[in-house]
Amino acid sequence: MRKIIIILLIFFTAISYSAPHRIEPGAQRYKIYLPMLKGKRVGVFANQTSLVGKTHLVDFLLKHKIHVTKIFAPEHGFRGNLDREINNSVDSKTGLPIISLYGKQLKPGAEDLKNVDILLFDIQDVGVRFYTYISSLQKFMEGAAENHLPLIILDRPNPNGFYVDGPVLDLKFKSFTGMQPIPIVYGMTMGEYAKMLVGEEWLNLTPKSFAKKLKLTVIACRHYSHKSLYDPPVKPSPNLPSIQSIYWYPSIGLMEATVMSVGRGTSHPFQYFGHPSLRTHFTFTPVGQPWDEYPPYYNQLCHGWNLSGSKKAVLRKIANKLQIKYLIMAYNLYPDKEHFFAGFNYMAGNDVLSKQIQAGMSEKEIRQSWQPQLRTFKKIRKKYLLYQDFT
Repeated sequence: MRKIIIILLIFFTAISYSAPHRIEPGAQRYKIYLPMLKGKRVGVFANQTSLVGKTHLVDFLLKHKIHVTKIFAPEHGFRGNLDREINNSVDSKTGLPIISLYGKQLKPGAEDLKNVDILLFDIQDVGVRFYTYISSLQKFMEGAAENHLPLIILDRPNPNGFYVDGPVLDLKFKSFTGMQPIPIVYGMTMGEYAKMLVGEEWLNLTPKSFAKKLKLTVIACRHYSHKSLYDPPVKPSPNLPSIQSIYWYPSIGLMEATVMSVGRGTSHPFQYFGHPSLRTHFTFTPVGQPWDEYPPYYNQLCHGWNLSGSKKAVLRKIANKLQIKYLIMAYNLYPDKEHFFAGFNYMAGNDVLSKQIQAGMSEKEIRQSWQPQLRTFKKIRKKYLLYQDFT
């Protein structure tokens, strides 16, 4: 009997040591950052993903007697339920003023920050250059630096952080959907990206070296690496309702600046794509949603493709690459090729990709053309990583 008990103890001990640890976002490590906020007036950049366990960060801070004076909100709003330009407002639950940093105003000014001693940033990103949260992060950092305020970033895992791919942005095509010379999939968390903005002097400050005076603190995640597969517990925005949509977003989101529907107004945004003029077997009809009443091709039958599937099946199809083959397929089938790439270059980050597809270059040839700049970016990226890499 004693021998059986010893064997069982060894077995269960081995299981406990081999079991993977649950990933803890920076917000969960409150014992580190709460003392840094005590006695200070705090401005919080947050949305619906800013959770400590199941409690919203702002509610959590107020419960712990932290003096929150302002809320700053990105695209989709503080509660994350809008798909249009948002305005300043007041949070109905806490009565705190909400400053919109999307649309007319992108950066907090001196008036917005006059009753703030320290800034706190906590947003779930998806690791795609044209997803605007990293642009909001940059503007928030610039506001902090210009107003001599310390900034704490509560880091979160990047659900697309396990690979790097795509064309690197040409700064001639700089916009709010792409502000820095990074590829479409850049494989960094918000905290790592913030460190790169400072270290490479990419912040829009005069002089550039002023960025290094920014007092930046990153509260890192625990038990996370760039080999991790992370499924956010809250959808980052209305049209990314599942991890499958998040995985497809870099590849299919690229088509949003073409004539294609990318499935907005359906149950599978960024997993369906197509157009009313195509002739394929799969069809879908975009309809109104509470956050987007009239998506592209509203109530029109679209013919296209269905990329939905299980998480494992989607990962196999993506294969750690930006899948431009679907973009090429859509272009080849679309009858009015002259008008296919409407506004595409700012999403792609250059005027090369559209020309390559129009010239009939193969996917392999196009991908090969990215490699020199990708190698350069990866060397820069490596300097700022906080977590074990996939290489």
